[in-house]
Amino acid sequence: MNLENTQIQMRKGILEYCILHIIARGEVYASDMLDELTAAKMIVVEGTLYPLLTRLKNASLVEYKWVESKSGPPRKYYTLTDHGRLFLHGLTETWDELIHSTTMITSKSQAKV
Repeated sequence: MNLENTQIQMRKGILEYCILHIIARGEVYASDMLDELTAAKMIVVEGTLYPLLTRLKNASLVEYKWVESKSGPPRKYYTLTDHGRLFLHGLTETWDELIHSTTMITSKSQAKV
């Protein structure tokens, strides 16, 4: 197995959760999301973010509005819908359970052979 591929898959598995958390803070521009995700080593390409934002919008979890920009074309600013907030709450409960379960397993010392 390839370690890097496994690490990428782990990040992809929680990417949606992280994006919803970022959007939950208030109106956010996709480029700002990308910067934060990249800084956290969660994502490095736009080609991953934009399709995910489209899926979240199509699932009625997020919505966006266009805002005129002084320095270029209008920008899309994303916010969570009420359904998105409920969905994020459910994901947070699952995340907390996963952290607890993972900690229980990984905190045990290895058996001595």
